[in-house]
Amino acid sequence: MTPKHKPFSLHIDADAFLPASEKDKEYFSQLRPSTTFFKDGVKRLLKNGVATVSLILIVVITLASIIIPSVWPYSYESMLGVIPGRPVDSSYNNLKPFEYGKTELARIEAGEKVFPHIFGTDSHGRDYFIRVVYGTRISLAVGFFASIIVLLIGMTIGSIAGYFGGKVDLIIMRIVDIIYSLPDMLVIILLAVVLGKVLNTEGTILEKIGSNIISMFIVFGLLYWVSMARLIRGQILSLREQEYVLASMVTGAKGRWIIMKHLLPNSISVVIISTALQIPNAIFTESFLSFLGLGVNAPMPSLGSLASDALNGISSYTHRLVFPALVICLIVLSLNLFGDGLRDAFDPKLNA
Repeated sequence: MTPKHKPFSLHIDADAFLPASEKDKEYFSQLRPSTTFFKDGVKRLLKNGVATVSLILIVVITLASIIIPSVWPYSYESMLGVIPGRPVDSSYNNLKPFEYGKTELARIEAGEKVFPHIFGTDSHGRDYFIRVVYGTRISLAVGFFASIIVLLIGMTIGSIAGYFGGKVDLIIMRIVDIIYSLPDMLVIILLAVVLGKVLNTEGTILEKIGSNIISMFIVFGLLYWVSMARLIRGQILSLREQEYVLASMVTGAKGRWIIMKHLLPNSISVVIISTALQIPNAIFTESFLSFLGLGVNAPMPSLGSLASDALNGISSYTHRLVFPALVICLIVLSLNLFGDGLRDAFDPKLNA
């Protein structure tokens, strides 16, 4: 006999169709807040303790180099022992940290308050702390501005090569190969010598920094953009075959609009990471050239030139080499660690 099946019956719970309570409405109205790629990247970056500490150090050093010179009682170029109409007071030369000159000691004995020389003074009687601060400002300014130059040139040329491809890409890449073969230090030295004789900076805003820094910026604009251009070109080559780019081409959008609206915004992670890692390279290059005497003109200080000057009395005044070298290490290390944190936070391949 065939077993009998029970008839199918649909049981409907009448309570399931009751109107939602106010508490239920409030619960369901609290939707997950909208987010973007940038917000997600910032959250991942802030969770990285090393990158966050590095960012804080960079901000503190940058703000200190901007604010301190305006409130510090000593100037980076004033020789404390040289007073017009009086003999030169050599007691200010080569002071160790928190030491005072003869005139300052007399003022202290008379009951006056004299601001200390935290890092001592150099061989010309100039306050060393403010010179280190000014040197930090110069190095940071060179690093940031050089990175902006590299970013603009590399992003423009890399976008053109990646989007148009073909002969345009071939020509640009061969130019990149030629530039890679040029010795950058030799070009900087040659430009510094030529510009020093040709360029007249007297009476201009460039007189203090000199032609060496100008040649450095020119070399960054001529030579250092190639790595940035290669990275952006590779990113755009992988993006230009995407559906949304092809759809824009079909609708008649121009190449410039596609690059600005689609390709570069989707390559922003590569742009941010490359720029962040370019800054410490530029700072280190400037410090190295200043160490060789190809940096800013005296008496304007740079961290590299301060370290170079400190070699003359390294056995007696070791602190004069330690302070600028320590600042260079802090800046370069912090920027590199922060750049690594940006790469971990914003690189979509690492977060896939």
